[in-house]
Amino acid sequence: MFIKITKAGNHEYVQLVQSYRDGGQVRHKVVAKLGRVDEIEGNPSFQRIAMRLAEISKAPQKGKNMQAFSEAEIVNWGWLVYRKLWEQLGIDVILEKLGQNRKYQFNVDQTSFLMAVQHLLDPRSKLGTFEHQERYLGLGEVGLNHLYRSLDFLCEHKETLEESLFQTDRHLFNMRVDVVFYDVTTFSFESVKKDSLRDFGFSKNGKFNEVQVVMGLLIDSEGRPIGYELFPGNTFDGKTLEAALEAMEKRFGIRRVIVVADRGINSKLNLKRISEKGYEYIVASRIKSLKNSVQEEILSDDGYREICLPWEENKETVRYKVINYLNRFREGKQTYELEEQLIVTYSSRRARKDKSDRERLVEKAQRLLQSQSSIKASNKRGGKKFLKETADSQVSWELDQAAIEKDARFDGYYGIQTNAKKLTVNAILAAHHTLWKIEESFRIMKSTLEVQPVFHWTEKRIKGHFVVCFLAFLLERTLEYQLRQANIEASPRDIQESLNTLTFSLVNIDDKSYLIKNKATEISKKILRLLKISSIPNMMPIEDFKQYIK
Repeated sequence: MFIKITKAGNHEYVQLVQSYRDGGQVRHKVVAKLGRVDEIEGNPSFQRIAMRLAEISKAPQKGKNMQAFSEAEIVNWGWLVYRKLWEQLGIDVILEKLGQNRKYQFNVDQTSFLMAVQHLLDPRSKLGTFEHQERYLGLGEVGLNHLYRSLDFLCEHKETLEESLFQTDRHLFNMRVDVVFYDVTTFSFESVKKDSLRDFGFSKNGKFNEVQVVMGLLIDSEGRPIGYELFPGNTFDGKTLEAALEAMEKRFGIRRVIVVADRGINSKLNLKRISEKGYEYIVASRIKSLKNSVQEEILSDDGYREICLPWEENKETVRYKVINYLNRFREGKQTYELEEQLIVTYSSRRARKDKSDRERLVEKAQRLLQSQSSIKASNKRGGKKFLKETADSQVSWELDQAAIEKDARFDGYYGIQTNAKKLTVNAILAAHHTLWKIEESFRIMKSTLEVQPVFHWTEKRIKGHFVVCFLAFLLERTLEYQLRQANIEASPRDIQESLNTLTFSLVNIDDKSYLIKNKATEISKKILRLLKISSIPNMMPIEDFKQYIK
């Protein structure tokens, strides 16, 4: 290795360079950028490092021996990115106002941010967060009990916090709330103990032997969270919507909106509630459950038109048909009618997928027949849907060929119900296609942020934990949004990995601590420039880092 001095602009820069051979050719690789020549000249920090390196390499030295050069400790300063967004969103100010009447012996803002940034950069339990907090240079020490008490505080002020952040988002980012996406998922616990919130129910993660909670999440058209509600683990998807509608109207003051949701929300009662609030809806339709006359119209080739949807693979042409549909139902003694449009699409790609999915379920059904005693306990959504009971005393179950054939008739067809009659077909299909953003939101919460499994046992702490996760998710989605506006493509995992490369090597030389900046990724550099975070020297005494923390 050798020292190389390069010139750029009006300055000269010092680099540590390593030579290596590549197919017989000698090439050079920059190991570290040490800074500008004029900043290094006369710098005692660099002089100490040079003397210590000379000592380690057994080079002849004059003068006294240096004291021990400590092993390097890696510390993170990437948290500054999320702290800037935290303050940009005014979360620090909101928490300070909410805590004014409480005489806490700790900083709620600091403890809440530590828990959120831990979820974003290196998800751990609250105990793990406490034990590894020194990883975040300059963030300040937080007590374990303070973390738990902050969860109680966040639980108490969840709704006020959501409302304040919603209004801030609306003005800061011109957030569009004319279209709101809603969906439901489950979060499991490593427990079988039920209580008023945790209960057994249909798990969307296949964890049927663990208790869970149900979350209904509202996001805007950019995928940024608006608010959420928690429900007992045995709550059916469709029964969660009313609370979300109440929140939109009363807490967020959203008066005109189109609710976009999947089949789980599509019950006639839910659609009636949405209409009564003055909202419009775009929901996936259960076309196999519609009356026969409508199904025959769907399957008839008459009236279909072709449309090219940009998100279809290879820009495959899709056929569509619009059917005016009167959704009539009874509730008690009263009959209700909802005037809707049923938009049906047909795609050959979807037909191939539907056929493959059905064949997989038929295989599961055939395996169930080999152990008929387990059929009743199996899930109706699985292979059991293609089985039927028989009158044969020797055989209780058999394949339901009629059900298989009926299912096959609808391969490739997909239906959407809407009362938004002023929208074009393209706009309706585009809005429904964007529903993937909320599905992606749940994936981020469960993978990148690792919201589950949840290890808290009291209802208050569980709810506080989800507030932390909501804040973390809001920060992550806000950063994604700002990057997208700047035409910088980065996935949540890319962002997490890049901010974890913003680190220092902390070393002690002659009883003095120094920070040596480690190599970062290109994405992390773009994030720093985008958020206008000041450039940090490649090496400095640790006390100089204080100027970068507000």
